[in-house]
Amino acid sequence: MNQIPLGWSGKKGEPITVLLGAQWGDEGKGKIIDFLIQHNKVDVTARCQGGNNAGHTVIANGKKYDFHLLPSGMISERCQNVIGNGVVVNLDAFFSELEHNGITTDQPGWEKRIFISNRAHLVLRVHSQVDGHQENSLETKSKIGTTNRGIGPTYSSKCFRNGIRVADLLGNFDDFTTRYKSLVAHYRKQFPSIQIDEEDELASLKKHAERIRELGIVADTSVFLHEARISGKKILVEGANGALLDIDFGTYPYVTSSNATVGGVCTGLGIPPTAVKEVVGVVKAYQTRVGAGPFPTEQFNEDGEKLQQIGREVGVTTGRKRRCGWIDLILLRSATVINGFTAFALTKVDVLDSFRELKVAVGYRLDGQVLNFPPAKASDWDRIEVEYKTFPGWQSVTCEIRDYESLPQQCKDYISFIESFIGVPIKFVGVGAAREALIVRK
Repeated sequence: MNQIPLGWSGKKGEPITVLLGAQWGDEGKGKIIDFLIQHNKVDVTARCQGGNNAGHTVIANGKKYDFHLLPSGMISERCQNVIGNGVVVNLDAFFSELEHNGITTDQPGWEKRIFISNRAHLVLRVHSQVDGHQENSLETKSKIGTTNRGIGPTYSSKCFRNGIRVADLLGNFDDFTTRYKSLVAHYRKQFPSIQIDEEDELASLKKHAERIRELGIVADTSVFLHEARISGKKILVEGANGALLDIDFGTYPYVTSSNATVGGVCTGLGIPPTAVKEVVGVVKAYQTRVGAGPFPTEQFNEDGEKLQQIGREVGVTTGRKRRCGWIDLILLRSATVINGFTAFALTKVDVLDSFRELKVAVGYRLDGQVLNFPPAKASDWDRIEVEYKTFPGWQSVTCEIRDYESLPQQCKDYISFIESFIGVPIKFVGVGAAREALIVRK
C-alpha cells in the first residue's frame, strides 16, 4: 500500500453513503445495495462489522447470490470490495462463499477486487465450538438465538486482547502457532469438553496464509478507503445485521456482538464521521426476527403465518423460520435517532397485497406510562402494551408497478403515514424480489 501523500489528511474527498438495516436484520439490504451499485456507479463497497452470521440475498441477471461475509459489490465486475477491520473473518467461509457464488470461476481477476483488512480478527474453530457450548449452557428462555458461527466468541477474544488478526497469520508462522495454541488452551480451561484438532486447523490456516499472500488481497484497508475517497471514488458501506441487534442500542442481551449502527461504520473501517453524507435505512413493510428476543408486534395468528408464507421468511444464514408481525414505528423512530437516517428503503411491500387490514405500532405503554422510545431493561419488554393504528389493505397486485403514483391509494396512504411519523423520506419502495422490482421516488 502506498503512503498517504502529505496534505491529503485535510482534504474532504468524495462523501460516503452508508446503508444499514433499521430492524432486526433481513430487511432486504442486498437488493437496495445492488440498485445503488448499478445506478449510482459505486466504485467501492465495504463491510464494517459482523461476520458470516450475516446474510444478504441478491437476485441479479437471473442468478441468485447468497452473501454472508462478502460485500454485495462482488456481483459487479467494476466494483472493488473491502472487508474492514471491524469484521471477523472465517477464512474457510470466505473461500467457500466465493466458490459457491461462482465468483472464482465466472469472474477472472476477482482477486483484484477484494481486500481484507490486516487488522480483521480471525474466526477459528474453537470460537464456533465455544459459541455452541455457551448457548447450550443457557436455559431455554435465556437462549440468545446465536447462529453458532463463532462470531460472539471472536469479538470476545478481541476485547479480551487474546484474539488473532489477519496480520498475525501472515507473519512468522511459529509465532502464530504459539498464539493459536495459547488461545485454544484458554478456552479449554473454560470448556474442557471442546474437541479441536489443533494440528489439522493449523495446517489449514497455513494454506490460507499462503493463498491470501499469493493473491495479494490483504491490505491496510483504512488507507485504501482514504485514498479511494480522496481520489473521488464513490464508496458505499454495507451494514450487516440490523440496528435493533446493535450491541449497545439493540434489544440487549438478544443482540449481535458488534455495532450494527452508524458508529460501527467509523470504527469498523477507519473512516471519519465527517466523510459520511447519506445514511439509508432499510426497513420491511412489516417486521421479522430470527431467534429469541423481544418482539412486541409479533403475531401468533393467521396474520403472522400469512406474512411468513407469502414473504418466504426463512433466514438466509440459519435456515430458520422468521417470526413475523406488524411494523413497529417506535422501534424505527429509535433507530432513526441513533443513526440519523437521511432516507428509507421500504421493502417487501408486495407481501401485504392480499391483506384486508394492516396494523402499525404507534405507541408503547409500560405499567400505564407512555413510552416514546423502547426500554433499556430486558425484563420490561414482556410488560409492554402496544398501541396500533389500523389501515385498510389495498388488495391488489403491486409487483409490476414501477411508478409511485401508480400504486393503489391505500398503499400510498400506508407509506405516507410511516414517512410522516418518522420524519424521514421513503426514497425506495420494494415490490418484489427481482432486481427491477423497485420503485425509486423522485
